[in-house]
Amino acid sequence: MGTATTTDFLSALRQRRSLYALQKGSPISDERIRQLLEEALTHTPSAFNSQTTRLVLLLGAEHDRLWEITRQVLKAIVPEDQFAPTNERIQGFQNAYGTILFFEDMAIIEHLQEQFPLYQDRFPVWAQHTNAMHQIVVWMLLESEGLGASLQHYNPLIDERVKAQWNLPESWQLVAQMPFGTPSAPPRDKEIKPLETRLRVFGH
Repeated sequence: MGTATTTDFLSALRQRRSLYALQKGSPISDERIRQLLEEALTHTPSAFNSQTTRLVLLLGAEHDRLWEITRQVLKAIVPEDQFAPTNERIQGFQNAYGTILFFEDMAIIEHLQEQFPLYQDRFPVWAQHTNAMHQIVVWMLLESEGLGASLQHYNPLIDERVKAQWNLPESWQLVAQMPFGTPSAPPRDKEIKPLETRLRVFGH
């Protein structure tokens, strides 16, 4: 059983790639997607078991609204003659089925800083580690169910508009956005740098 589980995990890890050509379709139900996010939140570790990561699932018109907000924000700061590639990129994300927003609850982090002053400068760093673990877990879960995704970072440009649109707590800090959907094209080639420069082993 252990070998099979390891094989499944490695298969999901190997298949996880950044996919940008996505369609508005899903091989699984919205309820199943919600269940996957609940599993990720339940079982992904966090420093001091702080459980600071927050997820928001946007589907249908709410997903489209996110990328319209992003388009509006960027159009206001990107020169008009340079906006076409940006607009095309945003449209690609909007073509997806849904988006998962990843947040960290800074109120909990600040409480931990007060509770453990010796580590106060580390808690924001550990929170980012926690969020990153949630990102890879969610990404692999989506991949294992036949969905493709990519990870985007339009924060902090869109933070205030996002929190206002969905009435989210002020203490939630946006970390990343993950558009996902049915893949319509294979991933781009990925360069793997030599492992001998990235791994060192000492002893047995």
